[in-house]
Formats: sequence, C-alpha cells, structure tokens
Amino acid sequence: MHCSHLLHQLQFCARRQTPSHGKKLHAHILKSGLYQCGPLPNTLLDMYGKCGLIKDALQVFDEMPHRDPVSWATLLTAHNQAKLPHRTLSVFPNMFTLDGLQPDHFVLASLVKACASLGATKLGKQVHARFIISPFCDDDVVKSSLVDMYAKCGLLDSASLVFESIYQKSSVSLTAMISGYARSGLKSEAVELLRGMSEKNLFSWTALISGLVQSGHWVDGFHLFIEMRRKGVDIVDPFSLSSIVGASANLAALELGKQVHCLVLALGYESSLFVSNALVDMYAKCSDVLAAKRIFDTMCQRDIVSWTSIIVGMAQHGRAEEALSLYDKMILAGLKPNEVTFVGLIYACSHVGLVSKGRYLFKSMVEDYGLSPSLQHYTCLLDLYSRSGHLEEAENLLKAMPFKPDEAAWAALLSACKRHGNTQMGIRVANHLLRLEPEDPSTYILLSNAYAGAAMWENVSRVRKRITVMEFKKEPGYSCVDLGKESMVFCAGESFDPMKDEIFGLLKELDAEMKKRGYVPDISSVLHDMEQHEKERQLFWHSERLAVAYGLLKAVPGTVIRVVKNLRVCGDCHTVLKHICSIVKREIIVRDATRFHHFKDGRCSCCDFW
Repeated sequence: MHCSHLLHQLQFCARRQTPSHGKKLHAHILKSGLYQCGPLPNTLLDMYGKCGLIKDALQVFDEMPHRDPVSWATLLTAHNQAKLPHRTLSVFPNMFTLDGLQPDHFVLASLVKACASLGATKLGKQVHARFIISPFCDDDVVKSSLVDMYAKCGLLDSASLVFESIYQKSSVSLTAMISGYARSGLKSEAVELLRGMSEKNLFSWTALISGLVQSGHWVDGFHLFIEMRRKGVDIVDPFSLSSIVGASANLAALELGKQVHCLVLALGYESSLFVSNALVDMYAKCSDVLAAKRIFDTMCQRDIVSWTSIIVGMAQHGRAEEALSLYDKMILAGLKPNEVTFVGLIYACSHVGLVSKGRYLFKSMVEDYGLSPSLQHYTCLLDLYSRSGHLEEAENLLKAMPFKPDEAAWAALLSACKRHGNTQMGIRVANHLLRLEPEDPSTYILLSNAYAGAAMWENVSRVRKRITVMEFKKEPGYSCVDLGKESMVFCAGESFDPMKDEIFGLLKELDAEMKKRGYVPDISSVLHDMEQHEKERQLFWHSERLAVAYGLLKAVPGTVIRVVKNLRVCGDCHTVLKHICSIVKREIIVRDATRFHHFKDGRCSCCDFW
C-alpha cells in the first residue's frame, strides 16, 4: 500500500471506530518501513485516540521520532475524548520540557475544553490569558471553546464578552452561548439566540432543550422539543431524548414519559446507555419502580449510573432489601460505588431499621472507597438512628459531624424524640431548633406540639406568634393527580373544580366509613385558633385528599392513583390515605416533598415515619 492509501484507511478507521482494522494497518506500516511517511504517525495517533485506545495512543506518541504541535493537539484531544481532562492538563507542560514547543490554537482549544470539563475556572483564565498574547488571538475556534468553558462554569458575563468578540459566529459558538443562557435560567435570551440562527441543527436545539431542563424549565423544554420534532430535525444523536426523559421524571409525568419511551424505541435508541439510565430514573421518579427494574434488567450494558439509579429508586420506594441485594450484585460485577449510591443505601437501611448495616455502609464508604461523606450522608445516618430509637447516637452525630446541621436535620431528631417519647431530649432539641429561626411551617408545628406535650405554654405562645407571621410566607400546598391523558392540580382549601360536589360527596362517604373503623382526626397540625369542627374541616380540604378523590372518580377502575404533592404529607392525611386505600381496595402512591408513600391494604411503605 502507498502512503496516501494508508492515510485514507486510517482516517476511515478513526471515523468508523474500527480499532482492530487500525491495528492491522499499524502492523503493516511498521513492517513496510513507512512509519516516517509524512503525516502517518499523527494519523495513527488520531485513530487510536478516536477509538478510545488511550494506551495505544500514548505508545505511538512516545515512539514518534519527531513530534510537532499537531501531535500534541491530537494527544490532548485523545485524553479529552477518553474523559481524562486532568491528564490533558498534567501532560501539557511536557510540550515545553520534552519538545520545546509552544502551543498552537488547537492545543489551546484542547486545554480550554479540559478546564471546562473539570470546572477549573482559575486555570481556564490562565489559558485564556496565554491565548490573548499568542499569535492565534483571533482564532474563533478557541474563542468558541472559551465561551463553552465560561458558560459551563456559570460565568455568563465572561462568556458573553468572548462571544461578542467572535467575528464569524459559528453554530459551535452560538450553541455554547445558548446552552450557557439556558442552564442559567435565562430562557428568553437562549430562545432569542436560537431563533436568530440561520441554520439550526440538532445540537443547537439540544443545547437549548437540555439547558432549560437542567435549570428547571421542564415544560418549556418539552414545548421546544415538540417544536423541534415538528420542524423535522433529524435526531441523529440521542442526548436530546435523555434530556426530555429527565423532564418527564422531574414533572412526575408518567404517561408523558411513556410516550417519550415509545419514541426512543421507534428511533432505535433503546441501546443507548445514557438514555436507558434516564428511563430507569424516570420510571422510579414517576412511581413505577417495577417498570424501572424491567428497563434495568434488559440493559445490555450498565455503568455506575445505571446501578445507582435503580438502587436509589428501590430505596425511595421502601424496597430496602432489593436495594441492598442490588448493591451486592453491583460489587460482584466489579463496579465501584459513588457518593449517590451510598445515599440510597443508607436511606434504604433507615426505612427498615438496619442500624448496624447502615453504620457499616457509612464506614465502608470512607475506608473501602475513599469517599468523603457529605451533609446528605450524615442526614441519612441521622435518620437511621432517629427512626430506630438510637436517639443519643443521633444527637451525638449532630454535634460531631463536620457540617453545620440544617433545619431539616434537627427537625428529624425532634420528630423522633416525640415518636419515642423522649421528652427531655425533645425539649433540648426544640430549644436549639427555635434559636435557628426555622423557615419551614411544618417545623413550627413540631415545635408547638413538643412544647405543648411538656406543658411549656409560654414557648407554645412564642411559636404561635411566629406561625402568624409565617402564614404570609407559607408556600401554598397543592397536589397533582395523573390520570394518563389528563392531570388535575388541586390547591389546599375548598375545591373550585366543576366536580366539587362529587368530590365533597365522596370524601364525606369515606369520612363516615373511616370513623366507623376508629379514625379520629389529628388536628395537631392545624394551629389556628378555631373550634374543633373547624379544624377538622381544614384537614378535610387538604390538597392530597381532593386529588385522591378526583382520581377515584375519574381514573379507570382498579388502576393505581398517582399523586404528586409539593409539601410534606401531614400526619392526619397519612392516616386518612391508609384508610382510603383499604376501603376502596386501590393502591395510592403519593410523592411528597421528602419521599414516596405507597398506600396499599391499609399500610404505607414508609412504616409511618417520614
């Protein structure tokens, strides 16, 4: 083979990512003595880099008799593509020390990309400064990389300044800027940039959609995805699909998620690892954990994200034994758990009272895997101790942990003190919590009940005064029931729905039946100064009850009623929903602000502690 033919063959291998054929060509080059032939060494290096064979690429690089800036740019790009940005930055200084070369615009662009991946803004600014004084200071490719880096690091002013300096704004620079605006929640600026693009491609649409989803604009992300589909943009890359699956998860819109799943199958992307991971997470967050497990079981390839998604999903739904069993299988498969895996595992232990197992996992996380526990890990361990009645251990943990405990941590311990009848510790915790000036109204309910239980009426009065102020700031409670083709949102208070009379009638019937079964309304969560019957009426119109009643009236008989609530379910509603599921013989799943509650056969998956 001639040099030019070998060159084209290697480039073909790089494009198609066929390393086995590339290695045969490499052997032929060595045997034929053509290794010195023009650009062959750099092309060989590029082929190994694009095929993800970083060790082979390094070997070729080390054996090159003459290296130029192209060789260095190719090697650095290979490290970036292999998701080793830290190696990109650590290898770069050798360009001066080994070969006495100065970086060109390709090398600088690779360095900027590595800084973007690592969020290394300080180092990125140093590369930017070097770029400004280099002969390549007008290069738009490096500028586009800088826009992307600053945008990913949340420095939008810097990104915008570099963007404005680009003479010919390419789709790459526009896409980077769109993504930066969208991720920072600057929706109108991002949409305006996209609308102004003369040629919109899949990647510019995806940058906008994924950015909006990441910044919490889930509905807007869906609308733009639908618009992109209507414009006939060919989905040649599945990333936009994973973003929109994520939006379904955050909206807890199961039927919408199922439709996107059908689109994934129709487009043939079910084998995409990150799309499958997104589907596992979506079904778990949309309360269909069995569907999540089915997706997981059919995956040909699984990474740590796959395992963690299903472990956390099982844990959140109260399936602790399955979560722990999956962890054992993951370790046997040779995967190393990450921080999120341990959050799910310790959370799982807390819901079945496996204190020693949870303590072991917390220790294993540090000693076996070298992971640093976050506030969330300590909170999960605290929850485990509190639920299981190990109150002294819980209090000691709060005092010893290397983070300042937040309001939720102290409130969890106070709730445990009440549950386990430890009044003395409860008052000590309540006093500390009151000094923190909590912001969550439910915390004040806990405080008032704790002080009332200890007959500390002066403190009860102080708490009630704060509640009066809090009422103006309190986030209104609402619940959304998903019926497949439609969903309905209910706010706390009287229903103005056209079906108000039917909802009221059903709730009255259910209330009468519950009282026959021994139900007594728990009015402790209603702290207004009003008569007993008025307090009971306040509870009667809590949003989750309205949503469940509507679901029972409108959903297909026998189907699961799925409700999403923005606040924590109150104790009385929790008791009511246990009664209702038993009376109507239907499963009710409520996703509240803290966890999932599966109500079935008169019981809840949270074991009455949440």
